[in-house]
Amino acid sequence: MARGMNHIYLIGVLARDPELRYTPSGVAVYEATIAGEDHVAGNDGKERQLPWYHRVSILGKPAEWQSERNLRAGDAVLVEGTLDYSSWDAPEGGKRSMVKVKALRMEQLGYAPETTQDAGGGVRMHGGMNQVMVVGNLTRDPDLRYTPAGDAVLGLSLAVNETWKDRQGQQQEKVHWLDATLWRDLAEASKDLHKGDPVLITGRLTNESWTDKDGNKRNNTKIEATRVEALSRGAAPGTATTPAAPRQATASAARPQPSRAAASSAQGSRSGGLDIDSGLQDFPPEEDLPF
Repeated sequence: MARGMNHIYLIGVLARDPELRYTPSGVAVYEATIAGEDHVAGNDGKERQLPWYHRVSILGKPAEWQSERNLRAGDAVLVEGTLDYSSWDAPEGGKRSMVKVKALRMEQLGYAPETTQDAGGGVRMHGGMNQVMVVGNLTRDPDLRYTPAGDAVLGLSLAVNETWKDRQGQQQEKVHWLDATLWRDLAEASKDLHKGDPVLITGRLTNESWTDKDGNKRNNTKIEATRVEALSRGAAPGTATTPAAPRQATASAARPQPSRAAASSAQGSRSGGLDIDSGLQDFPPEEDLPF
C-alpha cells in the first residue's frame, strides 16, 4: 500500500457557539461547526456559490485547551486536520460508517469576515477555503457512468494508510476508507485506473443527506475531486511519480453539489504522537452513515 497522505484545511466561521462535553470515561470532546462557501464553475461556465458546513472535533487535553480560548459563533478560524473513517454495527442490523474531520489545529483569524445568516439561525463565511489532499490505493476498478444530461461521472474508493505511535511507543496502523467523485473531463481521463493503483487526489469535502426506504436520515461524506495524479506502483515510500496520460488529469470544472448538502458529523484528534482517541467507544456516533 502507498504511504498515506491525509490532509484537510478549512477556513470559515463558527456557525454557532462550540461545545465542550465529556465521554462517560471522562475524555473531553470539543466540537465546532465550520461554515463557508465554495465558488464552483458549473458545466455552463457560470460560477456558483455552494454553502458547506463541516463539524470538526478535538479530543483530550487539547479539547480543554481549545475551550479556554472562548471562541464564539461568527469567529473566523483556520482548521488543519485529517479525515477519519470509522464503522460499527447498527442496532437495527447491518454495518454503518462515517468519515469525520479530526482537527489537529484550530486558530482564530485576525479579522471579521463578511458572513451570511442561514435559515437555521447560524452563519457562514463568504468564500473561505475547503481543501482536501489524500494519497492512497484504489480498492476497486472505477466505473464510468453518464448522467441523463450527458455528464461523465466516476466514483473512486480509496484506502488511505495511517501510522502513529501510542502512549507505550508501539507502532499502530489504521486504514481510512474514503470515497471520491470525479466529473466530466477528469472522470473520462481517469477511467483506465485499476484496483490497487496508488493515486493522489485533491478536491473539496462535500456532504449529502437523504432519507432511506425505512424513513431514516442518512448522510454521506465524500471528496469531490478537482485533480487526480496516478502514482507509480512499486515506488519507494514517499516517492511519487506520474505515468503518462490518461492516468493524470486535472478537472476543468467541478460539478455543483445539490442544495441538500448537510452538515457532517465529526469527532477526534491526535496531537504529537499522543493517543487521545481512548474512550471514544464509550458513546455511539450521533449520525449513521451508509456503509
